[in-house]
Amino acid sequence: MTLRLVIGNRAYSSWSLRGWLAAKQSGLVFETLFWPLYEADWEEKRRRPELAPSGGKVPVLWDGAVASWNALGIIDHLDRLSGGSRFWPADLSARAFAMSVAAEMQAGFQALRGFCPMNTRAHHPGFAVSPDAAADVRRVEALFEEGLARFGGPWLAGPDWGAADIMFTPVASRFTTYAVALSPAAEGLRQRLMAHPFMAEWMAAAATEGHVLARFEF
Repeated sequence: MTLRLVIGNRAYSSWSLRGWLAAKQSGLVFETLFWPLYEADWEEKRRRPELAPSGGKVPVLWDGAVASWNALGIIDHLDRLSGGSRFWPADLSARAFAMSVAAEMQAGFQALRGFCPMNTRAHHPGFAVSPDAAADVRRVEALFEEGLARFGGPWLAGPDWGAADIMFTPVASRFTTYAVALSPAAEGLRQRLMAHPFMAEWMAAAATEGHVLARFEF
């Protein structure tokens, strides 16, 4: 049975991006259901069965009648379906690091999320982040540097692109949109995350979407 993934606007929905990247990384066949966010019928849409398990939030992955939501929930389900070798490093230390930073991303960085919303179609050179958002930036920068130093790159937890990179790619997108200055090592990882073929495919699709949400345009 084909997997179905419900996502929101590619330009704005960072969590949709994580779910979609995970589905691509699984190597499994899946159908993408695009539901534009915050339009006139949005409150009705979020009450529909497709989004009921998540409380009306995207993304939701459907595997037949089985639903997964939140990025880590989706990654875990896809990891099991795809044989357990596509998302997490085999090395125990790298795996522990990858899982820990992925969980930190799932739960944290609220200031950065709020002050620098994802908008793949925008670019704001000279943008001044708030002190709280700047603290989040420095924490991400430190995680990038640690992962690269400990596990040798080119990705966050070693030689293979996986779950940790999926979790932080929307942050790389934010850094790109708001022209955030990073250390050389962290900047290199930002560039690689943005150049990944899956991300290039997502960006191209986002550029063709005609939906514009004023709350994310400034």
